[in-house]
Amino acid sequence: MIRKTAFAVLAGLTAFLPAVAGAESNVTAPIPWGMDLQRPGSPIMEQIVSFHTALIWVITAISLFVLALLAVIVFRFNAKANPTPTKTSHNTLIEVLWTVIPIIILVFIAIPSFKLLFFAGRLPADAAMTLKITGHQWFWSYDYPDQGGLHFDSMVKCRTAEDCASQADANGQVPIRLLDVDNPVVVPVGTTIRIQLVSDDVIHSWAVPSLGIKTDAVPGRLQETWTKIEREGSYYGQCSELCGVDHGFMPINIVAVSKEAFADWVKTAQVKFKAQNDSLPQAKELAQAQTR
Repeated sequence: MIRKTAFAVLAGLTAFLPAVAGAESNVTAPIPWGMDLQRPGSPIMEQIVSFHTALIWVITAISLFVLALLAVIVFRFNAKANPTPTKTSHNTLIEVLWTVIPIIILVFIAIPSFKLLFFAGRLPADAAMTLKITGHQWFWSYDYPDQGGLHFDSMVKCRTAEDCASQADANGQVPIRLLDVDNPVVVPVGTTIRIQLVSDDVIHSWAVPSLGIKTDAVPGRLQETWTKIEREGSYYGQCSELCGVDHGFMPINIVAVSKEAFADWVKTAQVKFKAQNDSLPQAKELAQAQTR
């Protein structure tokens, strides 16, 4: 039993080390056996991390206090140390304290919680661009209304380790299994982005943990949220609503670049995806003809 406990503790510490060691990486993604929150990349996630840290201190203090009470009961009020137990059944001071103190703790937790909910849920009026996201079974579509109606689909790049290894680039960089996509979302850093979500079939959920976003895409309803990515790099997420047989193959890959690089990408993407979108009707007609 002791050996198993020690192994579990060491495994937990080992899992935490890569999260700290990789803190300066420009790739923010889940790591094997990771136990800490991902490095925040937006103001919302920074506040979530701060709130989480405060809750950890509160939870730790309560746990230590309860542990101390249990230790006092075990060692001071056992049958050997206290053979004649007291018959006291009520204590006004104790009953007041165990009612008032939890209320104070809940108020301490509620105030920053409500502030965080308001900050995350209130759409800023100064959004510089809009990103429209549509959930499908089982991929995402992205529209950039402010960039000439730029539109493209984004699908998982590789599902198995062997498939990922076969798609290594010239530098030997292997795509991240079940997270990398063929067409990532590209956004500029330091820009307030209004995000609109819809679905054309079932409920999906667009979730990027490092940005503090998890918003459902509901058929027939427009959902809105926002983000502002503060540093360049790649951010990963997945659909977090059970949406069907390929639910586990709907990754989200966001690449945050400088505003100059984003402007260059828009020019290139408009040409690239215009050609692809123009060929889609012909491909659909061919597919329909083949099934007749």
